[in-house]
Amino acid sequence: MTVPILDLKRSFNEIHPEISAAVERVFATQGFVLGREVELFERHCAKYLELPEDSCVGCASGTDALLLALMAIDLKPGDEVITTPFTFFATAGAIARLGGVPVFVDVDPESYNIDIQHVMDKITPKTRAVLPVHLFGQMTPLEEIAPKLKERGIALIEDAAQAFGAVRVFPDRIDRAGTVGDIGCYSFFPTKNLGGCGDGGMVVSKDKAIADRLRRLRVHGAGKTYFHDEIGINSRLDALQAAILDIKLRHLDEWNEERRKIAEFYKLLFKANGLHEYVTVPEETAGNVHIWHQYSVRVKERRDELMAFLEGKGIAVRVYYPLSLHLQPCFRYLGYHEGDFPQSERLSLEIMALPVYPGLTEDEQKEVAESIAEFFVKQGEKSQRYS
Repeated sequence: MTVPILDLKRSFNEIHPEISAAVERVFATQGFVLGREVELFERHCAKYLELPEDSCVGCASGTDALLLALMAIDLKPGDEVITTPFTFFATAGAIARLGGVPVFVDVDPESYNIDIQHVMDKITPKTRAVLPVHLFGQMTPLEEIAPKLKERGIALIEDAAQAFGAVRVFPDRIDRAGTVGDIGCYSFFPTKNLGGCGDGGMVVSKDKAIADRLRRLRVHGAGKTYFHDEIGINSRLDALQAAILDIKLRHLDEWNEERRKIAEFYKLLFKANGLHEYVTVPEETAGNVHIWHQYSVRVKERRDELMAFLEGKGIAVRVYYPLSLHLQPCFRYLGYHEGDFPQSERLSLEIMALPVYPGLTEDEQKEVAESIAEFFVKQGEKSQRYS
């Protein structure tokens, strides 16, 4: 049995008629950039995220969302932004692109998110913002630092590119990923839980002045066409993407719940196959509703051998991420070295993402778990023969 790492066709087939109708509507109007479709999607996102109506600003990508957010807080060359070394490149790349200095804090080995307990230790007079990532679909507990940052006038920007729909639950409220800080950033890349048919992103803020500025910045800083209040960038969301995403938004909670059931079944399968000696399954932090953008286990030994074995059986797996950002060649100028962030570095050596997506069957999950068990049993037998 072959099991792909992702099969977008399965969820698409459920909504094919709805998507076709939305695309036809856009072609009928011939309005392809911003416009009514984008405005409707922005309003529906604001309602879903429980934000004021004009809080959401569609843009061209998740990377641009980060860039726009940093521009909106007037990040200057030399300003420091505290973030995680274990994430996709765009998080730190956007900081560096504006001349800012990424300041890394190691990650929590259980959630894989930035270790929130050590963020405040890295603050200096040059700190302009803290930029945590809600990695793999699970929120970072920002309630622990948000008030302290506000007191110090330090911006809190959330990278929620992998977490649209993730929440933290409290007795008196629900915090939604991307809405806790001053600005939240999302990606609608096709592989995301809420993914379009190309690049797309969104940046949000409850502060009307910030949201209005973000809306200007995405169109070259123009408040009125051809009248530029400041220098912005060209980062507009296409109407086609907005129309498609608006359809998918209606199904998002259902699909996220399916991912949660898949994650729970993996956990049961790993226990049933006696794999905990070899593999550590990811956990949901207390208070979180994890939406499982990725299901990344930690393989204690011979991860690369295991991956080759699985690929040989037609089971696709991936490594997110194989090299911590502080060790990337382009960031050598920051002066970090191997050993500076041991948790992040160890994750890069042990992490392995398994297939997780709406439509993944229990039989396919069984094939994945049983194949992993087969690898370790075979390796064990081989070791015994030569001992």
